[in-house]
Amino acid sequence: MQETEILIVGGGLAGLVAAHQLAKAGREVLLVEKKAYPFHRVCGEYISNEVRGFLEQNGLFPESLAPSQIDRFVLTSTDGNRAEIPLEMGGFGISRYALDLFLMEKAKAAGAQILEKTQVESLAYDKFQDGFEAVLADGKRIRAKYILGAFGKRSKLDKALDRDFIHRRSPYIGVKYHIRTDFDPHTVALHNFDGGYCGVNRVENGTYNLCYLGSQKQLRQYGNIAAMEKAVLYQNPFLKEIFEHSEFLFDKPEVINEINFSPKSPVENHVLMLGDAAGLITPLCGNGMAIAIHTGKLATEAILQNKDRQAIEAQYRTEWKSHFQHRLWFGRQIQSLFGAKWVSEFSVGLIKKSPFLARQIIRMTHGKRI
Repeated sequence: MQETEILIVGGGLAGLVAAHQLAKAGREVLLVEKKAYPFHRVCGEYISNEVRGFLEQNGLFPESLAPSQIDRFVLTSTDGNRAEIPLEMGGFGISRYALDLFLMEKAKAAGAQILEKTQVESLAYDKFQDGFEAVLADGKRIRAKYILGAFGKRSKLDKALDRDFIHRRSPYIGVKYHIRTDFDPHTVALHNFDGGYCGVNRVENGTYNLCYLGSQKQLRQYGNIAAMEKAVLYQNPFLKEIFEHSEFLFDKPEVINEINFSPKSPVENHVLMLGDAAGLITPLCGNGMAIAIHTGKLATEAILQNKDRQAIEAQYRTEWKSHFQHRLWFGRQIQSLFGAKWVSEFSVGLIKKSPFLARQIIRMTHGKRI
């Protein structure tokens, strides 16, 4: 039986930031990740500058990887009408392949123990011991005082914990490519198509991330992803141009099914939920990575600033709701403005005719600098 003070399940942005900060503060941390670094994730790979100061202050900003600097937003409708607006706060683009590896190495250097290619099958809280026992896929057991759940959008552990959202089906799929293309390196674009929308922005090394949220129904209708893209995404002339005149760098796309935007609880069964495990913001808001980083910070502060579990959970729950509950709700509401012809045309027209209102909407999807 292995023992640790803090077990972090999942090695994405939230888990790695928490591991680094807790280990740097002298706490005993074990992070378990089911894959081996580096690897790709289905993700928009754009981070708003709301978290840049925090990353820089803690030596976690990946300056050496030369992330792209992004300060403009382009929106196109399903028919290809186009509008453009400056991003007041701006952000940067970097791949999860590079950033997660960078943060993992930082966490290790700070003293965190990292277990790769290791799956947590179940976990349970023992109120008499006031701690947890986690069971790994190989049968090994880990005892921990605290557990941070940073296991992403959808996990076996969501089923094991019987979380409410896991019982509801989702109509969405996420698809991601890396490409080389001719596109402004300082712009993030959101291209609408029937039933979904596609984001494009530069990351590092002259590479661009292309990631879209599509429809499982359309995938079933057309039989495979390539056929669906030609039948549906190509109806937007900007997307057709990108698909037909870009160099695609993956042998096949990264795909994730059952993307669910239902509300989730930031604390369940005494587990502090981080990043997407606590709630998934709609991709059109473009801030999932920033939110994940911020939740890692908040969970760390709750543990370091309190001595008992009840106070830790109360502080994290309160801070999470204060920073993210409205943003996630707002994202779900404005998602209805995308992926359909007339509403996408309306949205493009809104940016053209009322830049002030468009800026206000963008501000509501971004947090304050931390």
